[in-house]
Amino acid sequence: MQSPDHRNLKFNIFANIGDGAFFGFAVGFASYSTVIPLFVATMTNSAMLIGLIPAIHNMGWQLPQLLMAKRISRMERIKPFVMFMTIQERLPILGLAFVGLLLPVIGSTPALIATFFLLVWQGLGSGLTANAWQIMISKVIPCDIRATFFGGQSAAANLLASIGAVLAGVILVKIAPPFDFAACFFIASALYVISWFFLNQTREPSRPADPDPEKIQPLWQDVISILRSDRHFRNFLISRFISQFGMMAFAFYTVFAVKILGMSNITIGVMTSILMITQVVANPLLGRLADKWSRKWVLALGGAAAVASSILAILIKNPNLFVLVFILFGIAATAFWTIGLTISLEFGNELQRPTYVGMSNTLIAPSAILAPLLGGFLADSFGYPVTFIASAVFGLISIFTLILLVNDPAKGLHQPKII
Repeated sequence: MQSPDHRNLKFNIFANIGDGAFFGFAVGFASYSTVIPLFVATMTNSAMLIGLIPAIHNMGWQLPQLLMAKRISRMERIKPFVMFMTIQERLPILGLAFVGLLLPVIGSTPALIATFFLLVWQGLGSGLTANAWQIMISKVIPCDIRATFFGGQSAAANLLASIGAVLAGVILVKIAPPFDFAACFFIASALYVISWFFLNQTREPSRPADPDPEKIQPLWQDVISILRSDRHFRNFLISRFISQFGMMAFAFYTVFAVKILGMSNITIGVMTSILMITQVVANPLLGRLADKWSRKWVLALGGAAAVASSILAILIKNPNLFVLVFILFGIAATAFWTIGLTISLEFGNELQRPTYVGMSNTLIAPSAILAPLLGGFLADSFGYPVTFIASAVFGLISIFTLILLVNDPAKGLHQPKII
């Protein structure tokens, strides 16, 4: 892999953390878990449609990444592609602002159709950008500080997202419809523009294009070759796939705490704040630990935190002590995102890396869909404790798969065959 230009390293770190910070700030005003579902709820009572919102976003991020691998691997410079495609994940939020303003005029049904069109556009835009963005980051941020960088970027994003969420709540209370949600989306759009400006400052070195057409083979052949020849990466994918089921309990903690433990809405708000603070603190700490020690073992620690949170959710009867569950949840979610993102960039050679990154996301997408469905089925059929137990069991399987069957690529143990 081409070494990042160290003369520009500090500048690139500053620019990309600025991008992440303002991107997170924008997400606070247009959250896929709070603000946008509330907006859709003003147009429909369908729980199914409301539940589709985060699913569209998550699937949009994961599924297209592998499809872009071949194109990205042939690019001398990736930044121009990233800058164009990331507009496709930002512009739809501006469209939501206009839908909000026009809602009283056009009515609920057309507005609902337009909203879901924009959400699909945004989701696909994020997925079409994601692989190229990760590869661009791997070019400008050295491997030995990459986890620290992702941790710092995520911490900045989480911190400003929490501030944005609070301000969005104030806007929705203080401003009358149809200007309430529209104001949130307009502010988010402005913040996305600032984020785009920071991202555009990235100084990316060029790399020579591979002139040998014989090395270019169909994507599916690359995927099969990697799965056959690279057992450590194959086992990493298996661990990541199972880990989605190991975290399926997370979606039910809040409902369980309210319905079963009798936790008040005020306390839930406090717990949510603690969760955000945990992620802000855990991101740089886990990132630095991963750089100095081991990506694999920090990821395993995150899995252990997920298992512990599921077990404590069953054992704790005092609502005030449930904060421990949320803290462990925050640590686990941080490790899954920050360290998972980092380690995915360390398999394969430079030409193969876009395919590895795409596989790391696209091939685990089915588990991202099935896990919450399984968790909900178990909770409805047998109760929340069964969901939590199943989650802990899957988490343990994921951890042991990672520890026993995967070498840490950052430690030089991973030597994949050249395809």
